[in-house]
Amino acid sequence: MPILLILFIFIPLGEIFLLIEIGQVIGALATIALCLLTAGLGAALLRQQGLQTLARARQNLDRGMAPAMELLEGVALLVGGALLLTPGFVTDTLGLICLVPPTRHALVRVVLARLEVQYRPAGPDVIEGEFERRDDDHHNQR
Repeated sequence: MPILLILFIFIPLGEIFLLIEIGQVIGALATIALCLLTAGLGAALLRQQGLQTLARARQNLDRGMAPAMELLEGVALLVGGALLLTPGFVTDTLGLICLVPPTRHALVRVVLARLEVQYRPAGPDVIEGEFERRDDDHHNQR
């Protein structure tokens, strides 16, 4: 089943179902308040985790190391923040998974394991040098 179908059809339907069910148990206003509370807490957590990730990236750069893990964590934080700002409990849960450090690290490791990095070292196919363009007088007369 295509991932976009799941993302744009089934997740919103699940959100609507959960919002209705929870609204029937705790009431509509309490459900709305709970959605706003999770968005606020998520924004605070996003800020804190984002600053920590940025600090680690700067430390790696200062040591001359590439902040690859921190960059991928930054993407996970961005996705998590967007999910937390989307009203609903399913997206809030997915957003928290992206924001909480242990689950975020595990998520990034899973993504890294599935990525295929290709590196092509400079070898016999690479020719370094300088060139100068010279037009023949023959070509200039035409």
